Amino acid sequence: MANGYSLRFYMHENARHGGTLLYDWLLDQAKRRGLHGGSAFLAVAGFGRHGVLHEHLFFEVQSELPVMVEFLVNEEDAQKILDLVHQEGAQLFWTKSPMEFGILGQEDPAMSRADSSLRQPSLP
Repeated sequence: MANGYSLRFYMHENARHGGTLLYDWLLDQAKRRGLHGGSAFLAVAGFGRHGVLHEHLFFEVQSELPVMVEFLVNEEDAQKILDLVHQEGAQLFWTKSPMEFGILGQEDPAMSRADSSLRQPSLP
């Protein structure tokens, strides 16, 4: 069991940064900085601060559905990503919440020794 943070970023599905989808850019940058994982979640509907409801419609090619990117991180990694987003000028709404997490069940023998930090997190 470990303690850390859930760091979440919210954006529109079609938002871009430097020509790349913003959620792809964010995940790639986190991976390059050594974070152990992150996930992007696409909503089926949602609205933000402007009150505009966005929904998935089967005939839409490019939508403005909300996407949430989440990282479970320690304080240092959270600050790395927040600093990066600030320095790059990416416009993102974010939240950071205290979190307790761990892995249950038998260890997967396919996990390599390089992934040992996932089994034994070194978080605050």
